Amino acid sequence: MLEKNAVWLITGCSTGLGRALAQQALKAGYRVVATARDRSVLGELVKEHGEAVLAVELDVTRPDQIEAAIAASEARFGTVDVLVNNAGYGYFGAIEEGEDAGVRAMFETNVFGPWNMIKAVLPGMRNRKTGYVVNISSVGGLVTYPAVGFYHMAKFALEGLSETLAKEVAPFGIGVTVVEPGAFLTDFRGGSAKQSNIRLPAYADTAGKARDNVFAAHGKQENDPVLGAQAIITAIEAALPPLHLVIGGDALDQIRQKIVDLKRDLDTWEDLTRSTKFQKK
Repeated sequence: MLEKNAVWLITGCSTGLGRALAQQALKAGYRVVATARDRSVLGELVKEHGEAVLAVELDVTRPDQIEAAIAASEARFGTVDVLVNNAGYGYFGAIEEGEDAGVRAMFETNVFGPWNMIKAVLPGMRNRKTGYVVNISSVGGLVTYPAVGFYHMAKFALEGLSETLAKEVAPFGIGVTVVEPGAFLTDFRGGSAKQSNIRLPAYADTAGKARDNVFAAHGKQENDPVLGAQAIITAIEAALPPLHLVIGGDALDQIRQKIVDLKRDLDTWEDLTRSTKFQKK
């Protein structure tokens, strides 16, 4: 169970779910290290919550800024009890349309950033025999759609990291939750989104339309970031927090369908699956 004055370090607090999570954690009585690449956008949080919040400049692709953020957290509050890896963005286009630099840059933020943040906080958590890591994944970490493949690749990686980490750090009293949000009313499909500059005519009616639909849906998302943030806090405060936390009924429905489809393949091909075992002579 979290102490009520626990310190949360949250990445990507400029807008969206990260900003909502910082606000709701502060309202719940926690102390928060709110981070963003542009520290100035966090001014309202500091004005409203005073000494309970520390605003820190942090680009998770920069190891020097990660180190400085942890040092600032410890200097101000003495600890980091909960790390929330929220910073990230989407990169859209068919797999064949992907540009190497754009894909690698997205992975630096969405995969290597969380990994390096985790490595930075784990020594302190292990020494204290307590702590919590929350990785914000996506429904896209479990299901896939055309034109979203590169984002899926990154979030599937974060899912694997989270599940493995949970097994490795449980003996130290450290918990892990990976969150799979559905469509929340954030800037994910708006200004924060990136896309390939390549558009191949062959995909115009398939992945091309799917890409356009992603951006056309901006502003129409059905889930409230404030309620999503509250759900995350409620789960982490539980006696036994979940390893996987799905937020948004749309995400839940999609993931349940994925389970049905996977079970169908497993059951249909079970005999062939089991046929590879060495036969006794």
